[in-house]
Amino acid sequence: MIRHGILIAAALIFGPLVGGLISGMDRILTARVQSRIGPPLLQPFYDVIKLLGKEKVVVNVWQAFCANAYLTAASIAVVLLCLRSDLLLILFIQAVGSVFLVVGAFSSTSPYSQIGAHRELLQMLCYEPLLILVAVGVYLQTGSFRIAAVHALHQPMLLKLPFLFLVLGLVLTIKLRKSPFDLSTSHHAHQELVKGLLTDYSGPLLALTEIAHWCDTALLLGFCSLFWATNPIGALLLVAVTYLMEIWIDNVCARMNWRWMLGYGWGMGMALSLVNLVWLYAR
Repeated sequence: MIRHGILIAAALIFGPLVGGLISGMDRILTARVQSRIGPPLLQPFYDVIKLLGKEKVVVNVWQAFCANAYLTAASIAVVLLCLRSDLLLILFIQAVGSVFLVVGAFSSTSPYSQIGAHRELLQMLCYEPLLILVAVGVYLQTGSFRIAAVHALHQPMLLKLPFLFLVLGLVLTIKLRKSPFDLSTSHHAHQELVKGLLTDYSGPLLALTEIAHWCDTALLLGFCSLFWATNPIGALLLVAVTYLMEIWIDNVCARMNWRWMLGYGWGMGMALSLVNLVWLYAR
Protein backbone atom coordinates (compact mmCIF):
# COMPACT_ATOMS: atom_id res chain seq x y z
CA MET A 1 0.00 0.00 0.00
CA ILE A 2 2.83 2.40 0.85
CA ARG A 3 4.49 1.68 -2.50
CA HIS A 4 1.23 2.32 -4.35
CA GLY A 5 0.72 5.55 -2.43
CA ILE A 6 4.18 6.75 -3.44
CA LEU A 7 3.53 5.86 -7.08
CA ILE A 8 0.20 7.69 -7.07
CA ALA A 9 1.76 10.80 -5.53
CA ALA A 10 4.65 10.67 -8.02
CA ALA A 11 2.25 10.31 -10.96
CA LEU A 12 0.12 13.25 -9.82
CA ILE A 13 3.19 15.45 -9.39
CA PHE A 14 5.52 14.37 -12.16
CA GLY A 15 2.84 13.71 -14.82
CA PRO A 16 1.89 17.39 -15.26
CA LEU A 17 5.48 18.47 -14.52
CA VAL A 18 6.92 16.34 -17.32
CA GLY A 19 4.11 17.38 -19.67
CA GLY A 20 4.75 21.06 -18.94
CA LEU A 21 8.49 20.72 -19.52
CA ILE A 22 7.84 18.92 -22.80
CA SER A 23 5.48 21.73 -23.82
CA GLY A 24 8.17 24.29 -23.02
CA MET A 25 10.78 22.37 -25.00
CA ASP A 26 8.30 22.08 -27.86
CA ARG A 27 7.93 25.88 -27.97
CA ILE A 28 11.68 26.41 -27.93
CA LEU A 29 12.42 23.91 -30.70
CA THR A 30 9.55 25.23 -32.82
CA ALA A 31 10.89 28.76 -32.41
CA ARG A 32 14.39 27.64 -33.44
CA VAL A 33 13.00 25.97 -36.56
CA GLN A 34 11.27 29.26 -37.42
CA SER A 35 14.43 31.32 -36.71
CA ARG A 36 13.00 32.82 -33.52
CA ILE A 37 14.42 32.93 -30.00
CA GLY A 38 11.26 31.62 -28.41
CA PRO A 39 10.06 31.65 -24.79
CA PRO A 40 11.95 30.22 -21.80
CA LEU A 41 11.58 26.54 -20.92
CA LEU A 42 9.28 27.27 -17.97
CA GLN A 43 6.94 29.59 -19.90
CA PRO A 44 4.03 27.07 -19.86
CA PHE A 45 4.16 27.05 -16.05
CA TYR A 46 4.25 30.87 -15.95
CA ASP A 47 1.19 30.97 -18.21
CA VAL A 48 -0.75 28.50 -16.05
CA ILE A 49 0.14 30.33 -12.83
CA LYS A 50 -1.04 33.59 -14.41
CA LEU A 51 -4.31 31.97 -15.50
CA LEU A 52 -4.89 30.53 -12.02
CA GLY A 53 -4.57 34.04 -10.58
CA LYS A 54 -7.22 35.54 -12.85
CA GLU A 55 -10.86 36.03 -11.95
CA LYS A 56 -13.00 32.98 -12.68
CA VAL A 57 -15.48 33.80 -15.45
CA VAL A 58 -17.76 30.85 -16.19
CA VAL A 59 -20.18 30.59 -19.11
CA ASN A 60 -22.28 28.11 -17.13
CA VAL A 61 -21.86 25.65 -14.27
CA TRP A 62 -21.68 22.69 -16.65
CA GLN A 63 -18.59 24.12 -18.36
CA ALA A 64 -16.77 24.38 -15.02
CA PHE A 65 -17.74 20.81 -14.14
CA CYS A 66 -16.47 19.54 -17.50
CA ALA A 67 -13.09 21.27 -17.10
CA ASN A 68 -12.60 19.66 -13.69
CA ALA A 69 -13.78 16.27 -15.00
CA TYR A 70 -11.31 16.48 -17.90
CA LEU A 71 -8.40 17.13 -15.53
CA THR A 72 -9.57 14.39 -13.14
CA ALA A 73 -9.81 11.79 -15.92
CA ALA A 74 -6.41 12.74 -17.36
CA SER A 75 -4.80 12.51 -13.90
CA ILE A 76 -6.39 9.12 -13.16
CA ALA A 77 -5.17 7.78 -16.51
CA VAL A 78 -1.58 8.83 -15.71
CA VAL A 79 -1.84 7.25 -12.25
CA LEU A 80 -3.08 3.95 -13.71
CA LEU A 81 -0.24 3.99 -16.22
CA CYS A 82 2.30 4.34 -13.40
CA LEU A 83 0.55 1.53 -11.51
CA ARG A 84 0.88 -0.68 -14.62
CA SER A 85 -2.85 -1.23 -14.70
CA ASP A 86 -5.15 -2.41 -17.49
CA LEU A 87 -4.48 -0.72 -20.83
CA LEU A 88 -8.13 -0.79 -21.95
CA LEU A 89 -9.21 0.85 -18.69
CA ILE A 90 -6.66 3.64 -19.21
CA LEU A 91 -7.83 4.23 -22.78
CA PHE A 92 -11.45 4.33 -21.63
CA ILE A 93 -10.75 6.87 -18.90
CA GLN A 94 -8.78 9.20 -21.16
CA ALA A 95 -11.58 8.99 -23.74
CA VAL A 96 -14.16 9.93 -21.08
CA GLY A 97 -12.05 12.96 -20.15
CA SER A 98 -11.89 14.08 -23.79
CA VAL A 99 -15.67 13.71 -24.08
CA PHE A 100 -16.18 15.96 -21.05
CA LEU A 101 -13.97 18.63 -22.65
CA VAL A 102 -16.12 18.48 -25.80
CA VAL A 103 -19.37 18.60 -23.82
CA GLY A 104 -18.09 21.69 -22.00
CA ALA A 105 -17.44 23.36 -25.35
CA PHE A 106 -20.89 22.39 -26.61
CA SER A 107 -22.46 24.03 -23.54
CA SER A 108 -21.41 27.41 -24.94
CA THR A 109 -23.34 29.25 -27.65
CA SER A 110 -20.16 30.59 -29.29
CA PRO A 111 -19.89 29.45 -32.92
CA TYR A 112 -16.12 29.07 -32.55
CA SER A 113 -16.60 26.78 -29.55
CA GLN A 114 -19.33 24.78 -31.30
CA ILE A 115 -17.29 24.21 -34.46
CA GLY A 116 -14.22 23.34 -32.41
CA ALA A 117 -16.25 20.79 -30.43
CA HIS A 118 -17.53 19.18 -33.63
CA ARG A 119 -13.99 18.94 -34.99
CA GLU A 120 -12.70 17.46 -31.73
CA LEU A 121 -15.36 14.75 -31.94
CA LEU A 122 -14.19 13.97 -35.47
CA GLN A 123 -10.62 13.71 -34.22
CA MET A 124 -11.72 11.32 -31.48
CA LEU A 125 -13.64 9.31 -34.08
CA CYS A 126 -10.38 9.03 -36.01
CA TYR A 127 -7.87 8.12 -33.29
CA GLU A 128 -9.89 6.12 -30.75
CA PRO A 129 -10.33 3.03 -33.01
CA LEU A 130 -6.62 3.15 -33.77
CA LEU A 131 -5.77 3.16 -30.06
CA ILE A 132 -7.97 0.09 -29.59
CA LEU A 133 -6.11 -1.69 -32.40
CA VAL A 134 -2.79 -0.84 -30.74
CA ALA A 135 -4.13 -2.30 -27.47
CA VAL A 136 -5.18 -5.46 -29.34
CA GLY A 137 -1.65 -5.76 -30.72
CA VAL A 138 -0.24 -5.47 -27.21
CA TYR A 139 -2.63 -8.23 -26.09
CA LEU A 140 -1.56 -10.55 -28.91
CA GLN A 141 2.07 -9.96 -28.03
CA THR A 142 1.81 -10.32 -24.24
CA GLY A 143 -1.39 -12.33 -23.71
CA SER A 144 -2.75 -9.62 -21.41
CA PHE A 145 -4.00 -6.05 -21.48
CA ARG A 146 -2.09 -5.25 -18.28
CA ILE A 147 0.93 -2.99 -18.65
CA ALA A 148 2.81 -5.14 -16.15
CA ALA A 149 2.85 -7.89 -18.79
CA VAL A 150 4.64 -5.54 -21.20
CA HIS A 151 7.39 -4.92 -18.65
CA ALA A 152 7.77 -8.68 -18.21
CA LEU A 153 8.77 -9.17 -21.86
CA HIS A 154 12.36 -10.13 -22.66
CA GLN A 155 12.56 -8.19 -25.91
CA PRO A 156 11.12 -4.81 -26.99
CA MET A 157 7.64 -4.82 -28.48
CA LEU A 158 8.86 -2.50 -31.21
CA LEU A 159 10.54 -5.44 -32.92
CA LYS A 160 7.20 -7.26 -33.26
CA LEU A 161 4.85 -4.26 -33.51
CA PRO A 162 6.65 -1.75 -35.77
CA PHE A 163 3.55 -0.83 -37.81
CA LEU A 164 1.44 -0.41 -34.69
CA PHE A 165 4.07 1.96 -33.33
CA LEU A 166 3.71 4.04 -36.49
CA VAL A 167 -0.04 4.03 -35.90
CA LEU A 168 0.55 5.23 -32.34
CA GLY A 169 2.68 8.04 -33.77
CA LEU A 170 -0.26 9.02 -35.99
CA VAL A 171 -2.53 9.02 -32.94
CA LEU A 172 0.00 11.17 -31.09
CA THR A 173 -0.09 13.76 -33.87
CA ILE A 174 -3.89 13.92 -33.81
CA LYS A 175 -4.27 13.78 -30.04
CA LEU A 176 -1.69 16.52 -29.41
CA ARG A 177 -3.31 18.61 -32.16
CA LYS A 178 -0.18 18.98 -34.24
CA SER A 179 -0.24 19.97 -37.89
CA PRO A 180 -1.69 18.68 -40.15
CA PHE A 181 -4.33 17.70 -37.58
CA ASP A 182 -4.68 20.86 -35.45
CA LEU A 183 -8.33 21.16 -36.44
CA SER A 184 -10.18 21.79 -33.18
CA THR A 185 -7.77 24.10 -31.36
CA SER A 186 -4.19 25.25 -31.65
CA HIS A 187 -1.62 27.58 -30.11
CA HIS A 188 -0.59 28.71 -33.60
CA ALA A 189 -1.76 31.99 -35.11
CA HIS A 190 -2.92 30.32 -38.34
CA GLN A 191 -5.88 28.66 -36.58
CA GLU A 192 -8.94 30.36 -38.06
CA LEU A 193 -11.07 29.30 -35.05
CA VAL A 194 -8.94 31.39 -32.67
CA LYS A 195 -8.84 28.79 -29.86
CA GLY A 196 -11.75 26.79 -31.23
CA LEU A 197 -12.64 24.15 -28.66
CA LEU A 198 -11.22 26.26 -25.81
CA THR A 199 -12.58 29.66 -26.91
CA ASP A 200 -14.90 30.10 -23.91
CA TYR A 201 -12.58 28.55 -21.33
CA SER A 202 -10.75 31.32 -19.48
CA GLY A 203 -8.79 32.01 -16.33
CA PRO A 204 -8.56 29.09 -13.88
CA LEU A 205 -10.70 26.83 -16.08
CA LEU A 206 -8.38 27.33 -19.04
CA ALA A 207 -5.47 26.55 -16.71
CA LEU A 208 -7.14 23.25 -15.76
CA THR A 209 -7.50 22.25 -19.41
CA GLU A 210 -3.84 23.10 -20.03
CA ILE A 211 -2.69 20.98 -17.07
CA ALA A 212 -4.90 18.13 -18.31
CA HIS A 213 -3.30 18.46 -21.75
CA TRP A 214 0.12 18.07 -20.09
CA CYS A 215 -1.16 14.87 -18.47
CA ASP A 216 -2.38 13.63 -21.86
CA THR A 217 1.05 14.35 -23.34
CA ALA A 218 2.79 12.41 -20.57
CA LEU A 219 0.28 9.56 -20.95
CA LEU A 220 0.74 9.18 -24.71
CA LEU A 221 4.52 9.35 -24.49
CA GLY A 222 4.27 6.76 -21.72
CA PHE A 223 2.46 4.51 -24.20
CA CYS A 224 5.30 5.06 -26.67
CA SER A 225 7.86 4.06 -24.02
CA LEU A 226 6.11 0.68 -23.62
CA PHE A 227 7.41 -0.34 -27.03
CA TRP A 228 10.94 -0.42 -25.54
CA ALA A 229 10.06 -1.19 -21.94
CA THR A 230 12.93 -3.67 -21.53
CA ASN A 231 15.49 -0.87 -21.17
CA PRO A 232 14.85 2.56 -19.54
CA ILE A 233 17.50 4.27 -21.67
CA GLY A 234 16.09 2.74 -24.84
CA ALA A 235 12.58 3.82 -23.83
CA LEU A 236 13.78 7.38 -23.17
CA LEU A 237 15.56 7.57 -26.52
CA LEU A 238 12.50 6.19 -28.32
CA VAL A 239 10.26 8.79 -26.70
CA ALA A 240 12.71 11.61 -27.47
CA VAL A 241 13.03 10.64 -31.14
CA THR A 242 9.26 10.21 -31.46
CA TYR A 243 8.50 13.66 -30.06
CA LEU A 244 11.21 15.30 -32.16
CA MET A 245 9.55 13.77 -35.20
CA GLU A 246 6.21 15.19 -34.04
CA ILE A 247 7.72 18.67 -33.80
CA TRP A 248 9.27 18.29 -37.25
CA ILE A 249 5.96 17.17 -38.77
CA ASP A 250 4.16 20.03 -37.03
CA ASN A 251 6.49 22.57 -38.64
CA VAL A 252 6.67 21.19 -42.18
CA CYS A 253 3.00 20.26 -42.73
CA ALA A 254 0.09 22.51 -43.56
CA ARG A 255 -3.20 21.96 -41.76
CA MET A 256 -5.59 19.67 -43.63
CA ASN A 257 -9.38 19.42 -43.37
CA TRP A 258 -11.30 16.83 -41.37
CA ARG A 259 -12.17 14.74 -44.44
CA TRP A 260 -8.50 14.28 -45.23
CA MET A 261 -7.82 13.40 -41.58
CA LEU A 262 -10.48 10.70 -41.48
CA GLY A 263 -9.52 9.28 -44.86
CA TYR A 264 -5.81 9.22 -44.11
CA GLY A 265 -6.18 8.17 -40.47
CA TRP A 266 -8.56 5.32 -41.09
CA GLY A 267 -7.01 4.29 -44.40
CA MET A 268 -3.34 4.31 -43.47
CA GLY A 269 -3.79 3.67 -39.75
CA MET A 270 -6.12 0.70 -40.03
CA ALA A 271 -4.18 -0.79 -42.95
CA LEU A 272 -0.91 -0.74 -40.98
CA SER A 273 -2.68 -2.07 -37.88
CA LEU A 274 -4.30 -4.98 -39.68
CA VAL A 275 -1.05 -5.94 -41.41
CA ASN A 276 0.76 -6.04 -38.07
CA LEU A 277 -2.08 -7.92 -36.34
CA VAL A 278 -2.29 -10.53 -39.10
CA TRP A 279 1.47 -11.00 -38.90
CA LEU A 280 1.28 -11.53 -35.13
CA TYR A 281 -1.67 -13.93 -35.44
CA ALA A 282 0.04 -15.94 -38.18
CA ARG A 283 3.15 -16.49 -36.11
